[in-house]
Amino acid sequence: MLRKFRKIVFLTGAGISAESGLATFRDSNGLWNNYDAETIASLQGFQSNPSLVHQFYNELRQQMFSAIPNPAHLALTYLQQHSHAEIHIITQNIDTLHEKALTQDVWHIHGQINQLRCVNCGKIIETWESWSVNNRCCSCLGELRPNIVFFGEEIFFSFQIEQLLSTADLFVAVGTSGTIPPASSFVRDVRKHSGLTIALNLEKPTNYRDFDVVIEGKVSEILPSFIEKLLIYQ
Repeated sequence: MLRKFRKIVFLTGAGISAESGLATFRDSNGLWNNYDAETIASLQGFQSNPSLVHQFYNELRQQMFSAIPNPAHLALTYLQQHSHAEIHIITQNIDTLHEKALTQDVWHIHGQINQLRCVNCGKIIETWESWSVNNRCCSCLGELRPNIVFFGEEIFFSFQIEQLLSTADLFVAVGTSGTIPPASSFVRDVRKHSGLTIALNLEKPTNYRDFDVVIEGKVSEILPSFIEKLLIYQ
């Protein structure tokens, strides 16, 4: 199964961050349990009640600021530092745990918790501070929104992601449920170009039939072990 690869693309989801103590959005104890998802994760919700949306993401920002990378995040950094292959990380997560682990070339397709974006000029502001409707863009005084992909909005970096998937000879989905489009279809894009596809998750993802191999277990345990084996060939 494993061999020498030229370009390896990892897709990471909530499962990798959950083992750093961050709650997922959709689980039984998820972040949306105390909020209406359409209210705090849609453009219409933001336009109707921006104060509530800022409140939600302010709370989330503080939780994610305190989180630290786990062995799965660190294993990806180790792979980048010791492999001759190109290693790219596509993440559905809005936390910055990959960056805290010093991982390079991370594509946040759903945005980042530590960024806000002006709705007028598009300027992005990076901050870990709490923000409100009273804060305005320093360039044009426009309204600021979380730089997060709301429901119905297109993912970030779609062109770059398409290029990565079309040229990857190994695709590894880590801690993803396989239920959220368009990320759930990335595996099929890789298979169209004959890349090997592997899923590592606590349980089989919903789209497990699209993968050549599925490995079940705690991500913080199975990903470092997988990378150790992978490095033998790199």
